[in-house]
Amino acid sequence: MTTNIHQIENTRIAEVTSDHVLISSAEEGLQLLVDLYYQDFDKIVLYEQQISPEFFNLKSGMAGELLQKFSNFRVKLAIVGDFEKYSGKSMGDFIYESNQGRMVNFLPSLKTALAKLCN
Repeated sequence: MTTNIHQIENTRIAEVTSDHVLISSAEEGLQLLVDLYYQDFDKIVLYEQQISPEFFNLKSGMAGELLQKFSNFRVKLAIVGDFEKYSGKSMGDFIYESNQGRMVNFLPSLKTALAKLCN
């Protein structure tokens, strides 16, 4: 795992990169969140492939549990990936509703993620 730091004006963003799944449970997500939070990051970019596919099955409860932890810490999260493949209505609605807010967004590129996190 590598953490790239993006400094855009007064905003400091952690972009986490890895070739492996980093989050396969809400607890692992919380550990990553806490590690970055205590390094003074309050905005994080993760990639879809770093998160277990179970996250994208809303019946598992993993997405809701993990995203609640980010909200509790007031840490903004952008997940970058191709979310068109999640054709289920509930996941599509979940992504749509998340993107209407400011805390958690599902975005197609790093560029759009950085722009969103700077707003």
